[in-house]
Amino acid sequence: MADQPIVERADWLRARQELLDEEKAFTKARDALAQKRRKLPWVRVEKDYEFEGLQGVESLANLFAGKGQLVVYHFMYGPDWEEGCPSCSFWADNFNGIDIHLAHRDTTLVAVSNTSLSNINTYRKRLGWEFKWVSSLWSDFNRDFHVSFTQEELDAGPVEYNFTKTGSFPSTEAPGLSVFVRLSDGGVAHAYSSYSRGLDIINSAYHILDLTPKGRDEDDLPFSMAWVRRRDQYDD
Repeated sequence: MADQPIVERADWLRARQELLDEEKAFTKARDALAQKRRKLPWVRVEKDYEFEGLQGVESLANLFAGKGQLVVYHFMYGPDWEEGCPSCSFWADNFNGIDIHLAHRDTTLVAVSNTSLSNINTYRKRLGWEFKWVSSLWSDFNRDFHVSFTQEELDAGPVEYNFTKTGSFPSTEAPGLSVFVRLSDGGVAHAYSSYSRGLDIINSAYHILDLTPKGRDEDDLPFSMAWVRRRDQYDD
């Protein structure tokens, strides 16, 4: 990393205050965007999805655990994969311990994967996670939310991901996040989904790196997350 100019404290303070003005403008713009997000219309979920978890078979409504809002992280883990996706595992390392805080804002967080519950439980134990994680292997859930594809679909292309058609998606599984709400009549509605770079917002490690001089330090890598390993696979 090349050194930045070394200046007197007063000069640094002036530069920092100028950046602070931009940061405040960005924060206000982000808050305004979040307000628009909250005002999106909803779509009623008509299909009866079923998931397998530690409590047995559960419906989508059951996953709310009595709360009014449900956030689903679509964790990449194919049925024939030996391990979960390393990038999704990087994201999931940010989930432990936040459930109690979310619950006090009427929200439940659940990870969902297109693999067996046995695979999920083995991998969860290996990496020391405690957040709720269920299998959607025997339902259409992943396919309906465009985060699982067959190899035949990929070969035929294009497939839908991140609200666009793409003919070059590199995997049968994709990451994403979807938000659901309980309706006043007891039903469930889909309120929001986000994919690709839209998931950065839930990775606090990336936000910490963004505060440093090196930042994410990914520009010279073959692809942005080439450095990421599962937490038990780093050399040091």
